[in-house]
Amino acid sequence: MEQLFWACLIGGVLFAVVTVIFGDLLSNALDGVLDFLSVDALRKLRPMVIVSGITAFGGAGLLLLHYTPLGPLPAAVVALLGAIAIGALVYVVYVRPMENSENSTGFSIRELTGRIGEVTVPVPPRGYGEVMVKIGHGHTNQIAASFDGETLAAGERVVVVDVRDDTLFVSRLDDEASPGRPKD
Repeated sequence: MEQLFWACLIGGVLFAVVTVIFGDLLSNALDGVLDFLSVDALRKLRPMVIVSGITAFGGAGLLLLHYTPLGPLPAAVVALLGAIAIGALVYVVYVRPMENSENSTGFSIRELTGRIGEVTVPVPPRGYGEVMVKIGHGHTNQIAASFDGETLAAGERVVVVDVRDDTLFVSRLDDEASPGRPKD
């Protein structure tokens, strides 16, 4: 039983080292070869969860075998329970938060219709300027034209009325018309 514990511990540590050092190289070299291993029904069984459980099984088994009066079989059962707990902990503390943190900063220019912006480059009545619009936690500068055919000076607040040919058609925002509206 001690050989099994050592094999699990050493195998897990080697997997972690190889993954950290050669992870991207192996991923590119084996592009898609191991895709059959991903089972959508078992989403919680990520390689990191499985390998951390196997490594914990090996380490806990060795510690229980050498430092407790437990025999090989009871030590294996307790180590297995510990491995399941460690695997669940790795999933809850690391894997799931990392899945949730994968955000995209991309947006469609069509999503800007109705948004409030500020003119950064003056917009002439029949020409183009630039407006800055808040999107998510950042800002985007976009080419703009006047929807009403008016001159829009730098610093004026505008609303995006329409989007055509990757150009925002904007109109002056009348702040007096909406007194309770907070500024962006």
